[in-house]
Amino acid sequence: MKYGIFSDVHGNLEALEAVIAAYQGESIDRYLCAGDLVGYGADPCKCIEKVQSLIPLTVAGNHDWASIDLFSIAYFNPQAAKAIEWTRRELDTAAEAFLRSLPLVHTETTFTLVHGSLDSPHDFNYIIDGFSAEQTFMRMQTAVCFVGHSHVAGVFEKDTAGRMSYLTEYPIEIRKGDRYLVNVGSVGQPRDGNPDACYCIFDTDTNKLEIRRAAYDVRSAREKIIKIGLPRFLADRLLTGQ
Repeated sequence: MKYGIFSDVHGNLEALEAVIAAYQGESIDRYLCAGDLVGYGADPCKCIEKVQSLIPLTVAGNHDWASIDLFSIAYFNPQAAKAIEWTRRELDTAAEAFLRSLPLVHTETTFTLVHGSLDSPHDFNYIIDGFSAEQTFMRMQTAVCFVGHSHVAGVFEKDTAGRMSYLTEYPIEIRKGDRYLVNVGSVGQPRDGNPDACYCIFDTDTNKLEIRRAAYDVRSAREKIIKIGLPRFLADRLLTGQ
């Protein structure tokens, strides 16, 4: 089976459409979304509709929860908080109902899906180093766990001897017995210095995993953020992927 896994759309319709277009040529059997469909960007409802059209398995992110008042806005910096307040006003009934339906964690035989980490998933902890990765490895019941949240793609691998490595060269071969914690990066607001939308493909037939990028009309997405009156910082950072 070939999976298309993505995360952190953040209301960026232009980036999402570019990723969906890229997936169309990949014969994807099933889509997974690691959360944060909304926040920061100018098209929360349209992005939710686009994601729903893929019929993906989706878990909740911190911006999703904050936008429906399930997570404290005090957690966020002032710019992000303004975007959440704006998003709350923009969500229609159907979009809000969809966000409320999302679980925090989903586990199947092949994989686990969570937005932040498996230790207290409702706190949306970041996985940014070996120590934080270990907290999730300790709780993983599957060989692969897909996450988002940090907006930086990368793969922690733990081999049968318990040695941990951090991988950023793709494709990666998923080896039997090893375990993998895969951050699929961000569709709508990458923070690794590359402004192109980020997404993941996992083929269980070949046991290969790959992180890919899709160029999109960044300037249009930026201009829409400015036009609706959100902080300019949220718009300008799209240009640099920071």
